[in-house]
Amino acid sequence: MFQRFPLPGIRRILATLLAVILGTAALAACGGSDSDSDDSAAKPAADAAGFPRTLKTVMGDVKIPSQPKRVVVLDTGELDDVTLLGIDPVGAVAPHFKTEGGFPTYLKGELKDTADVGPLLEPNLEKIASLKPDLILSSKVRHEKVYDKLSAIAPTVFTETTGGVWKENLKVHAEALGLEKEAAAKLKEYETRAKALGAAIKKKDGGTMPTASVVRFIAGPTRLYQSNSYSGVVLNDIGFKRPSSQVSDDPEVTMKDVSPEEIDQADADLIFVTSADVDDKTQKKQVTSNPVWKDLPAVKDGKVFEVPDETWMSGIGVQAAEQMLADVAKATGVELPAK
Repeated sequence: MFQRFPLPGIRRILATLLAVILGTAALAACGGSDSDSDDSAAKPAADAAGFPRTLKTVMGDVKIPSQPKRVVVLDTGELDDVTLLGIDPVGAVAPHFKTEGGFPTYLKGELKDTADVGPLLEPNLEKIASLKPDLILSSKVRHEKVYDKLSAIAPTVFTETTGGVWKENLKVHAEALGLEKEAAAKLKEYETRAKALGAAIKKKDGGTMPTASVVRFIAGPTRLYQSNSYSGVVLNDIGFKRPSSQVSDDPEVTMKDVSPEEIDQADADLIFVTSADVDDKTQKKQVTSNPVWKDLPAVKDGKVFEVPDETWMSGIGVQAAEQMLADVAKATGVELPAK
């Protein structure tokens, strides 16, 4: 015979057991929640941009322990890239072809406390070390001989070369800095603007895109810059056609030397001219006084434009390219598209 317990007693017992079970579960959930919260709060500080990280570079794997803050750059493309991404480098070299010396004027407002660690081809290693960098950026073509000494100072990331591969180099520099998304956005913004500028030029020219030539006067032979050079890539982004003398798919051929008598190879609707040195050290006077030069249609039509060497040749980055877009807009008489 079953013994009956008072119903209210059973309810009290069941209620007590249920409260204990629910309380224990809630406490466990709370403990898990606190642990997860602690982890999620710690992670952004520890690996906000995926650091530590190891980059595969032309010189081998390079481990970067934490997101770099003190950066030294040993070429102009690297200088353009890091300042584009909001970093004021602790050390940099000045362009080796800059006649007035110092850092590029187009970056003047961005280099507040940057020490000159040049010259470019023989950077001052002691000075670099004294700056206590946590990242050094350059390229194999520039500084392969001192790579081991540089990497003994700080993680050192090299690209293969410079010039026409500037967009690929930006991606490498951005990865080293943990700023890939920012770099991609800046590059896309520039490319969109370049394309819009090209469309405006083509529209003004009756639906036909003009040809463009790039001539550089240096201490030595005069150079025609090819379609795969830095400035060539920017002109390609705008949509300019290039004369046959300035079309190259060979990464080893980004410029062509010509004599004053061969300057007719610069023939194009628009000719952009830069000078890497003072006129007396170049062939500029010999070229521009030559009948071959004077007979070019662009010369006769006033379609020759002097542009800054530091952006068209030495800049090798998005910011210099933006300056080029402004020069081209002015030369073609169209409004520069807004960013």
